Amino acid sequence: MKIAILGTRGIPNHYGGFEQYAELLSTYLVSKGHEVSVYNSHDHPYQAKEYKGVQIIHQFDPEQKMGTVGQFFYDLACILDSRKRKFDIVYQLGYTSSAIFNFLLPKRSCIVTNMDGMEWKRSKYNKYVQRFLMYSEKIAVKHSDFLVADSLGIKAYLDSKYHKNAFFSAYTAEIPQSFTASILDACHIQPKQYNLLVARMEPENNIETIIQAHTLNQYDFPLIVIGNIQNQFGQKMLEQYKGYPHIKFIGPVYDKHKLDSIRHFAHIYFHGHSVGGTNPSLLEAMACQCNIIAHDNIFNKSVLGKDAWYFNNALELNQLIRQFDLSINDFESFSVNNTEKIKAFYSESFVFEGLIHQLIDWQSQKVK
Repeated sequence: MKIAILGTRGIPNHYGGFEQYAELLSTYLVSKGHEVSVYNSHDHPYQAKEYKGVQIIHQFDPEQKMGTVGQFFYDLACILDSRKRKFDIVYQLGYTSSAIFNFLLPKRSCIVTNMDGMEWKRSKYNKYVQRFLMYSEKIAVKHSDFLVADSLGIKAYLDSKYHKNAFFSAYTAEIPQSFTASILDACHIQPKQYNLLVARMEPENNIETIIQAHTLNQYDFPLIVIGNIQNQFGQKMLEQYKGYPHIKFIGPVYDKHKLDSIRHFAHIYFHGHSVGGTNPSLLEAMACQCNIIAHDNIFNKSVLGKDAWYFNNALELNQLIRQFDLSINDFESFSVNNTEKIKAFYSESFVFEGLIHQLIDWQSQKVK
């Protein structure tokens, strides 16, 4: 098949979840003999026209100059370009800034949209933006031939609201072959002597809740926070908690082996995402044999099940982390179970082979 992947800043991944997914999926599709193109922002750090057999199509992206509104122009440019190339499949990742242009997508292509999470629930958006995102969600569903949900919770929501029978296809993770303790030296930390939070600096990821839990009742065990702090919320957190020396913001880490090692040697790993689907960072934490305490919601529970503890607020989390050492044997069994889940249900071969089979079926339906 000839497949286009739209909706990200591009590959190789320098940004986050969808970009990582696009990189893994596109290279896997190429390895199976498909012709794949990924749209990249013109200012992406990778400027070549090909990456591991994937064709890179660079499009002008004014986001750096115009802010968020620039994403709309970038998505429009990608959609208009896709009309020229006779793709069998146009696979959209998300709909936040592209849905209003979906009527321009090529009619002969099979349009598949990965719906991501419930974007309109994100607390960083005001009520007007949230209403727009609800509208965009409806438009994306209307103009898509088929929908993909990355979590069972999102699938249940889409099936119930739109009666579209979305196809469940999770993100993927692989078990790292090794971990390097000496990597921690650069961060001035020691194995099992720090807790860890890895996330985008957004309110709905419960960043502040997790940090607050490390300041209550004189709890001063080190918390390492990994994520880009250059946005407004990140700067707010940095300023608000600069008086707590045990809260350490070390910025983003994109080197996977380094990040995996920091995850593996953490005392406790926190996953605070609350409104998205299955998040890649959670799967990677499971693959790294982390002791996980997660925000209490259907998305996290559908992945972790009984193999984690869950929190709703800072005080509750503070109490959980104080009880943690008494339950370390439970967490060791949690870790084993979560690693087995990665092998069984979230490997690239398991997830992507299922998706490829579905894409072929959808494309044949479209042709008919």
